[in-house]
Amino acid sequence: MKEKAMICAQDVHFRYLPEMPFAVDGVNMQIQKGEFVAVLGANGCGKSTLSKHFNAILLPEKGTVLVEEMDTRQEEHLYDIRQKVGMVFQNPDNQIVATVVEEDVAFALENLGVPPAEIRSRIDEAMDMAGIAKHKHKAPHKLSGGQKQRVAIAGVIAMRPDCLILDEATAMLDPIGREKVMKTIRHLNKDFGITVVAITHYMEEAAQADRIVVMNKGKVVLEGTPKEVFSQVDLLHSLRLDVPQATELAQQLRAAGLDMPKDCITEEECAQALAKLLA
Repeated sequence: MKEKAMICAQDVHFRYLPEMPFAVDGVNMQIQKGEFVAVLGANGCGKSTLSKHFNAILLPEKGTVLVEEMDTRQEEHLYDIRQKVGMVFQNPDNQIVATVVEEDVAFALENLGVPPAEIRSRIDEAMDMAGIAKHKHKAPHKLSGGQKQRVAIAGVIAMRPDCLILDEATAMLDPIGREKVMKTIRHLNKDFGITVVAITHYMEEAAQADRIVVMNKGKVVLEGTPKEVFSQVDLLHSLRLDVPQATELAQQLRAAGLDMPKDCITEEECAQALAKLLA
C-alpha cells in the first residue's frame, strides 16, 4: 500500500487581495516523506507564496493543504503542523534573536516549555547536525552569513520537524557559504530522513534534489527529476530560468555539432562526456 504524502496540496488558490490575480492558481502537489524537492520559477511566480502554505503561515482561499493528513485551515492542528514543518527564510538575521549561538538554538524550545534536560540534549544534537557546534559560545553577529544561516537551521531542527522548508535560504550568501549550507541540507535529508522543500534561484542547488517543480504565473508547469527538467533547456529559458552551467555548455557544444548527452547536469558528467569525445 502506498504511503500517504507528507504534504499534499489540492487545487490550491491564493491571492493577497480580492482584486489581485491569484498568486497561487490551482496548484496540485504531493511531497513524500524523506524527499528533497526543489521549487523553481521566475520572481513573482508564486513559489514562496506556495511554500508558506506548507506550515500554515498562509491559508488557501480555495482548495486544501494537508500536512500528514491535517488540514492547515483547522486551527486545532496549527501547533502540530508548525512542529512538523519548520521554515528557514532568506535573511538569517530575521530569525536570530539571542546574543549567543546556543541560546538562540534553545529559544523556541524554552518558549514551548521543553524540560531543561531535554533542551540541552536537543540543542547539542541540532548544532552537531547543522555543523555549528564549535561556534556555540559565539555571538551570532560575529559569524559569517553561511554560519548564521546554519544557526537558523539549527534553531528549526531543534524543534525536530519532519520537514524543512527553505525559502531562498542561500540567496544572501557567497558561493562558499551556499555550498556549506547545502552540504548541511543534504546531510539532514540523506542521513536523518528530514523532508526538504527548497525554493531557490540557484540551478546547481536544484540539481541536487530528488525532484524539481517549476512554477510560472501561479501554476505548476513542469516537474520531474533534475535530468528530466534540465534537459528542456529552451522551455526553461522561455520561462526566464537558467540551467546548470554544465547543461548550458553541453547544449552549446551540441549546437556546434558535437555529440554531447542531453542530460548533463553536473560538472563531473560534463567533464566525463568531454573526455569521452576527446578519446
